[in-house]
Amino acid sequence: MLELIAIIVSLTAIFAWFNHQYIHLPTTIGVMAIALALSGGLHGLAWLGFTAIEDQAEALLSRIDFNQLLMDGMLSLLLFAGALHIDLDRLRRYRWSIGFLATLGVVISTLAIGSAAYYLFGALGLSVPWMYCLVFGALISPTDPIAVLGILRKANAPADLELRIVGESLFNDGVAVVVFTLLLGAAMGDEALTFTHAGKLFLQEAGGGILLGLAIGTLAYWLMRSIDEYRIEVLISLAVVLGGYSLALHLHISGPIAMVVAGLLIGNKARQSAMSDTTREHLDAFWELIDEILNTLLFVLIGLEVLLIPFELAHLWACAGLIVVILAVRFTTIGVPVMLLRDQLGFRHGSARILTWGGLRGGISVALALALPDGETRDTLLTVTYLIVLFSILVQGLSIGRVVVWLLGQSPQSAAQR
Repeated sequence: MLELIAIIVSLTAIFAWFNHQYIHLPTTIGVMAIALALSGGLHGLAWLGFTAIEDQAEALLSRIDFNQLLMDGMLSLLLFAGALHIDLDRLRRYRWSIGFLATLGVVISTLAIGSAAYYLFGALGLSVPWMYCLVFGALISPTDPIAVLGILRKANAPADLELRIVGESLFNDGVAVVVFTLLLGAAMGDEALTFTHAGKLFLQEAGGGILLGLAIGTLAYWLMRSIDEYRIEVLISLAVVLGGYSLALHLHISGPIAMVVAGLLIGNKARQSAMSDTTREHLDAFWELIDEILNTLLFVLIGLEVLLIPFELAHLWACAGLIVVILAVRFTTIGVPVMLLRDQLGFRHGSARILTWGGLRGGISVALALALPDGETRDTLLTVTYLIVLFSILVQGLSIGRVVVWLLGQSPQSAAQR
């Protein structure tokens, strides 16, 4: 395992240096693009008959459980780091729009995308059962906080729109995991799909996650308030994440939601009244570094995972059609409340289109697709999910800054200052 970690970290460092020196893309997008190019090069060599290197790379990557690595490891650190820098007072101003997008928006999107996927797969000769199409709708619906946090900040979007997208992304993955778990259990025949069961599961996962986040965040606050030693206080924050997430998994409640709540509590209440300036400086530096390193590692892994994805031409056509569907569904779920509640919620002109294009999909969707049971259906959904994620990050992620300029008629910098 140490050898595997050493290889991935070394490749990531080389890719990041090369991107910074020559390509000048945002780090996460740049390293993923280089990893994709490397994967494509290995495929090309294999096509020419030189299969040894590709075989070794595939054997190496097959030792990585991407789902477990992200969902049970990196996600907790990344969500906490993202929530730590969110202004809770400003977040409350947009709580209704964020709440809608992170809950009912996910459910509506799941049903709409799943239904469209069922008919599109059938038209292309891809046999995917109805329930698994709904499972696909659940795993592809949430905007990924990892992708959003790693890319949107560098796009210089207006602060209010950035906060809405980031706030939605931090919360909706927990809701999506609950919906995904419920639908997958029904698809596999393990449990009945009923409103009662869905309500109990949501209450256990989401409600339990909120309570746990409040409990461990409050405990960390009192511990930090009792001392003035930045080394120990940074260690306490790390214990909140690792210990809290492990406890959430053990209690079968939402670890992601717990980490977001704890991060918001420590980043606001503890930052204001339990930390010295020195502690704030070191805590911010520590978690910003954790965020940058893990984001970069994750995007390299996404780029390299292409070596293990089975591609067919029908998958490309399905991806193209579903990208249109996903964007249309997101625009609809955003556009309606924007038009009806623009004055009450403070939406600016062009908000719906920016929120639509800024709703990136990322590693969480891939991780959930990898959790599907083995078989032809899994291969189809995994490949289509992977292609959609690549489009989202490479096309939407690279162009969101230009979309802001185009729709707002001003420079990204001045947009950010409004």
